[in-house]
Amino acid sequence: MKYNRLGRTGLFVSELCLGTMTFGGRGEMWPIIGQLDQAAAATLLRLSIDAGINFFDTARMYGGGKSEEFLGAAVKSRRSEVIIATKFGAPTGPDHRNGARDNVMKEVEESLTALDSDYIDLYQMHYADPGTPIEVTLEALNELVTQGKVRYVGCSNFTGWQIADADWVAQTKGLAHFISLQNEWSLLARGIETEVVGACERFGLGVLPYFALAKGFLTGKYRPGEQIDSPRAEGASVYVGERGNRVLAALGQVAEAHGVPLPAVALRWLADQPTVVAPIASGRTVEQLADLLPMQDLVLTDEQRRLLTDASA
Repeated sequence: MKYNRLGRTGLFVSELCLGTMTFGGRGEMWPIIGQLDQAAAATLLRLSIDAGINFFDTARMYGGGKSEEFLGAAVKSRRSEVIIATKFGAPTGPDHRNGARDNVMKEVEESLTALDSDYIDLYQMHYADPGTPIEVTLEALNELVTQGKVRYVGCSNFTGWQIADADWVAQTKGLAHFISLQNEWSLLARGIETEVVGACERFGLGVLPYFALAKGFLTGKYRPGEQIDSPRAEGASVYVGERGNRVLAALGQVAEAHGVPLPAVALRWLADQPTVVAPIASGRTVEQLADLLPMQDLVLTDEQRRLLTDASA
């Protein structure tokens, strides 16, 4: 496994990050996605670590809080070997101030308890809070860094101007900077490339793309013309059509040339983007994990990268 520097830090993380949105049974907020019980999650995590993955992403909201619990329990004996990223601040209503100091302090304690850890390696603001000045949130996060409860801070679902604004506030106030961004990015969701990637490059944020496999569509389990009517796959249905078929065909061509599964090619294309530190991908089975791992040894030619890029245009 190759390891990349996470932003402008001393942390080196595997170029594949295992997402744990699938951990926690049927949580209240994610009734379909959450599928794995504690034993199944522990098996998947053990095999991931054995394969060289040291980077795991979760969030306070995943699995109704069970995702953090399952992750913490599974890696407790190997805590020093892994990098844990979690997120706070999922809005629960129009009046919820997810970036307010009291909410930040409340959620970090909940996450530390659930993870059964004294610290969090990367603490990410899940969504921007338009009702709370970013200065307030950064001051709270800086306090957590000073206390040693959090090593580094990042953001998620931010726009380019929000990244620039947060960096300016951190600089002028002498606060901890966001060192990473977690936004959606895949061969079929490339909106981040318009302005956000440039902002990350300018301000030194490493990008951690989520939905790197387009909500499962790029695994190849959905065929051209197939009706996607499963509740679990509802999100992937937006990719059905000419463009989706074109990308699947290009992925298939490259995957066949290398003798690897489609997900490995999709992840490799993303991992090769200059600002990307580690795509985030998740799975519910050992077989799905096995389909991800060949990305680490895969080397795409310039022609193959162009083929994939052009197909997704």
